[in-house]
Amino acid sequence: MSRMGDVLAGFHAAWEFESDSVLIRYERGIRTPKLFQALGERRVPLEAIAGVTLTRGKRGTVVLRVEPRPGADPLMEAAAGQLKESGDPYRLVLPAEREVLAEYYADELRGLLTESGPADRFLVEPPKGPLSFKAYDGKATFDGRTVSFRWFWTGASSAKWKAGDQNFSVGELNGVEWRSPEVFEGHLRLLRREVGTAAVQADQDPAAVVFGLGYGPVHESLPFAAAVLSAVRTSSPVAAVPAAAPRRDPADIAERIRHLGELHQAGLVTDEEFSVKKAELLAEL
Repeated sequence: MSRMGDVLAGFHAAWEFESDSVLIRYERGIRTPKLFQALGERRVPLEAIAGVTLTRGKRGTVVLRVEPRPGADPLMEAAAGQLKESGDPYRLVLPAEREVLAEYYADELRGLLTESGPADRFLVEPPKGPLSFKAYDGKATFDGRTVSFRWFWTGASSAKWKAGDQNFSVGELNGVEWRSPEVFEGHLRLLRREVGTAAVQADQDPAAVVFGLGYGPVHESLPFAAAVLSAVRTSSPVAAVPAAAPRRDPADIAERIRHLGELHQAGLVTDEEFSVKKAELLAEL
């Protein structure tokens, strides 16, 4: 750019143009999309940008947008085109009277771009961990090395209760499938290296958590998915070591055994499955 540190402020965000990147700082406020607030700020290297556009927006605005290269940003890869236009972190909406200034920056930025086509690695930093969110049927946590699902007795299916709480090291994963909570059957599914791709409903899959009204909102579940995806792409399956299961609260174990008994009485769990699972729960004390 002509001067390092030039800043262009719009609605919900301000872009700072540097010689090798664009630093996007998102505002905090009631009108700012929650995803932007959760992201805080993002530095986008110029090598991660494929192009720049400037278009007319709604109600007297213009929209400056940078187009990330495919494969350059784990957030956009996890989103897989499911974000609404208003939730696109690469759009800067400005008043129409700033169109000339926005065009100047767009031209300056275009002149610095040298890369195009898919990127062979992530170039934009993933959201920072540890991360967690509540889904409809369980709580998902990620500490940078291990993804854990802890089932809620009020929402988890009998299949998930039979399987028990789950821990997945990033080394045993092949990817992440995120389906927006704003559409029907939203979920987060972990794709495992050693498991086939046979279709299993997310509510029956121990490697998935399902969303629902108020559960797994975009601003929590999407950064989570992006962080896991980035860790998976940079991990080595050989070096990955599964984390040890944490010790459980006795009251929590008692509640889980009680619920297991209800499933047993309802005929959803066999005598053998009940005995085995009860023994596993007691072993966690």
